[in-house]
Amino acid sequence: MYKGIKMERLKNYGIILASGTGSRYGADLPKQFVKIAGKTILEHTVEIFEKAEEIDDIIVVITPEYRTMAEEILLKNNYKKVSKLLNGGEIRKESSFIGISAVEDEEANVLIHDCARPFLSQKIIKNCINALKKYSAVDVAIPCSDTIVEIDENNIITQIPKRAALRRGQTPQCFKLSVIKKAHELSKNDTNFTDDCGLVVKYGLADVYVVEGDVENIKVTYPSDIYMADRLFQIRSVLYPTEERLENLKDKVLVVFGGTSGIGEATVKLAKENGAKVFAGSDVTGCDVRDYNSVSYFLKDVYSKTGRIDYVINTAGVLRMGKLEDRSTNEIKEDIDINYTGSINVAKASIPYLKESKGSIQLYASSSYTRGRALYSTYSSTKAGIVNFAQALAEELYNDGIRINVINPERCATPMRLKAFGKEPEESLLKPEKAAEASLKTLLSDLTGQVIDVKRSV
Repeated sequence: MYKGIKMERLKNYGIILASGTGSRYGADLPKQFVKIAGKTILEHTVEIFEKAEEIDDIIVVITPEYRTMAEEILLKNNYKKVSKLLNGGEIRKESSFIGISAVEDEEANVLIHDCARPFLSQKIIKNCINALKKYSAVDVAIPCSDTIVEIDENNIITQIPKRAALRRGQTPQCFKLSVIKKAHELSKNDTNFTDDCGLVVKYGLADVYVVEGDVENIKVTYPSDIYMADRLFQIRSVLYPTEERLENLKDKVLVVFGGTSGIGEATVKLAKENGAKVFAGSDVTGCDVRDYNSVSYFLKDVYSKTGRIDYVINTAGVLRMGKLEDRSTNEIKEDIDINYTGSINVAKASIPYLKESKGSIQLYASSSYTRGRALYSTYSSTKAGIVNFAQALAEELYNDGIRINVINPERCATPMRLKAFGKEPEESLLKPEKAAEASLKTLLSDLTGQVIDVKRSV
């Protein structure tokens, strides 16, 4: 146990090691600069630490030959916590030492993380920092799901360790600054290097406590990992930012398509209660999302009255049941036009106004977007299309300052669902007011390109 320092006074540093050359990855460009879901792996990883409330300072260690590229990425994103961009060494150990040596505090908490792990969760960061209140060294690992065998030079098994005691190591690896500095000082001439925790164990400097990792905290090492990472980003979702304050909607101009029924109606009501200037468009008011000109005219009219548009939401949708072979092509086309083309029309027509206000677009998915459901093939596929559309558009609009997210509510007590499924137990359904709150708080956040889960329990 670490003694003699008041824990609450220690700063928490995130040291991101992005200095690999990608020799195993086998591409011309180091993997930290490869794009996944619209952003480089470096951006994804830095953003994790940037958003972590516990992290005070970020140090990035980069491949010297790609320093200019890294500088451009950091400048474009205007990160607030990145304080140093350092040229790394030829091996990981050297880069790690360069990173920790840049911390000028007498004592601090340092979290050393591989840039190639862009799925690190905020929960792991929090748990690591909490563990550093008691321990001087902390590793992150997950249980082994496979049996591990040890073999000799002839490929003959010599030992099968008990799986229950084995773990697969991840990062970050976390330390009191004084401990990890001492480990590197002792290992200056040590070429038998595994990782930073390995040094602490080898020289007996401290007990290394293990925080449970996450199977999604994968490391991008080979080209095939890019495909897996892309899929993870595609289906990954986050809970809505509950800390945002709805009173910040005061005097903001909000347009809600599909705003006269269900979640849209609840959103309009809640936004007005918090001082927003809200305009609801739907087929009831003569605005048809299937018609681009109709959407464009509605937005133009709102702008002429207010001089700005800050946020645009599209909740318009239709849910119909039936085997594909039994449904008419006209009905199928209407499903696609309302559920998918309508969202494209709303987004496209909104862009000129939101460029001006640096505002946000919000679309709606469904829990069926991750896997098609029998009897709802067109509905499921249009919702999957909306997620892909929003993720792509988030990249296109990033430099314009426009954010776009997708709300993914649980089964919700709306007139559309009642019409499709009939009466259901009230306690089994999400209330439209809950979805409306999540929707508005997401608009106020800096999230973009995300699928936001809304659950009854949150």
